[in-house]
Amino acid sequence: MISKERHGPWALIVGGSEGIGEALAIKLGELGIHVVLVARKAGPLEETAARVRATGAQVRTLSLDISREDAPERIREITDGLEIGLLVHNVGGSAGGGPFVDQALDATLGVVRINCTGLVRMAHHYARRMKDRGSGGILIFGSMAGNVGGANLATYSAAKAFSQIFAEALWAELEPYGVDVLDLVIGSADTPSRRRSGARDSDSFPVARPEDVARQAIDRIGDGPVLVPPGNEEMFQMLNAMPRREAASMIRGLLTQMKVE
Repeated sequence: MISKERHGPWALIVGGSEGIGEALAIKLGELGIHVVLVARKAGPLEETAARVRATGAQVRTLSLDISREDAPERIREITDGLEIGLLVHNVGGSAGGGPFVDQALDATLGVVRINCTGLVRMAHHYARRMKDRGSGGILIFGSMAGNVGGANLATYSAAKAFSQIFAEALWAELEPYGVDVLDLVIGSADTPSRRRSGARDSDSFPVARPEDVARQAIDRIGDGPVLVPPGNEEMFQMLNAMPRREAASMIRGLLTQMKVE
């Protein structure tokens, strides 16, 4: 379980203005953990910061496009002098969806910068300090999309596959030193970004409440390296076991029904 003693005194939440990030930030504040919030939209970011401050926790904010090449350096600047005991990566960046060849190249590369190179650079910086002190945690919000290549989600699917395998390797390296690493695989959650996308519900991916996802992360951060929330285990296992052509074809049909375009 996340605690102030093991994962404090400060948590850094990259993608902390809405949905799961907001819910988690408030719960961390209630645990007495101070929070650094990073997100692109300044308005929701400050609204969430106010809710966290109401718990008595301190908050720093940074409005930043996390897909920028220099995002990790900008984030490190705002955390200089703070002891970050918990790194939370709660961003996806699907480049808006749609056929890969029709997307702007920089938009697709932005997804890679967020979920691959950016994640690696931040984990390298903060995990080293956690290892040295013998405690801390890295929490990555993954996706079922990382289990199979999804039509119109090519870069996003690949990036989430990377982050899941990266979490497994980090867990194997850092667990002996008292550092928790967890990739929490989300099927679907009722977040503002999901509502804006217009995606329809599907029986294959139960829609979770952000508050419930945040609570699972807090309660089960020690159950790494990969955790699949209730309701998604069967699909997770099935996608891993299916022939790859069959899995990609099935998800293509499912995403079409959900209107992820």
